[in-house]
Amino acid sequence: MVRTPQKPVAETLPLPPMPGWARLDAPVTDNDEAAFRAGAALAMLDCRARAGVPFAGAWRRRLALKAAAASARIARRGEDEATLRDAFFLRHGGDDPGPAGRMLVAWRGLDRSAPLSDDAVFHVAETLQLKVDDALRAAIADVQHLAASAQAAPFAAAQAARLVLAQRPDAEILSLWLADAVLAARLKWSRPLPLIAGALVQPSLRTGGHRSYPGDADWTRSCCVAYGRAAAQACDLFAELGRSSQKLIAVAPHLLARGAGAVIETLLNEDAVPAARRGAISARGLRRLFDRLVALGGVRELTGRSTFRLYGL
Repeated sequence: MVRTPQKPVAETLPLPPMPGWARLDAPVTDNDEAAFRAGAALAMLDCRARAGVPFAGAWRRRLALKAAAASARIARRGEDEATLRDAFFLRHGGDDPGPAGRMLVAWRGLDRSAPLSDDAVFHVAETLQLKVDDALRAAIADVQHLAASAQAAPFAAAQAARLVLAQRPDAEILSLWLADAVLAARLKWSRPLPLIAGALVQPSLRTGGHRSYPGDADWTRSCCVAYGRAAAQACDLFAELGRSSQKLIAVAPHLLARGAGAVIETLLNEDAVPAARRGAISARGLRRLFDRLVALGGVRELTGRSTFRLYGL
């Protein structure tokens, strides 16, 4: 019999919904309104970031995938979420997942308790194949001071990205990674969430036909708007994965396969799980388990392929 994970907090402690006025897609041209919208949306996200739900890992990993796909677009690459997921989960051992795949590795690396430590930031820079020189070291030191300042969270995040780009114009992805880390530090989250990159590539945030950029004169306002949109979308994803996790938890007691409990835990903590040998379960046994889970409505197959399949919430 499979041990059923604890039920999502949302079942016993309903979380407040995102106010409709906080998720309006109309252009925002006033700095105060942008800051107000960002604050409202981040307050709703804060409740979810602190909720001890069993699907928190899957939520964070899915946000990292979305941030990596957005980063690929920012870098003018063609990889989408499906391609990045394949590059990461279907590689052999520690094989290099490629330039775009390394973006996913970097964004997954944001999910740590001390993302702004020198070792953590330098590792991400190296993952993104950025040279760690004196200019970047100085920018990182400035960002660390910002994270410990009393500046309001979205303003500190905006300034962090601007500081990095001023020193290293080739480090835009790292600047957005650091912005999210600073936002989390100012909000006192135990772990950051990948947020801003995905919002910046949305057409509604373009001004004059151009994507918002940390070097723009109106960057602080754009950053606030982006965080407001990103927070609303992260809340929506939280609700979606919460419903999916409840289905998975509900069917778990019907699974008799040896090792099924560990697979359930992995599905709740990961974006995707390949049908390859895992612990005591052979690849064939795992495929049968996933077929059963799909039939019961507990998970979905993510690729649409007949081979090299991936499964997740």
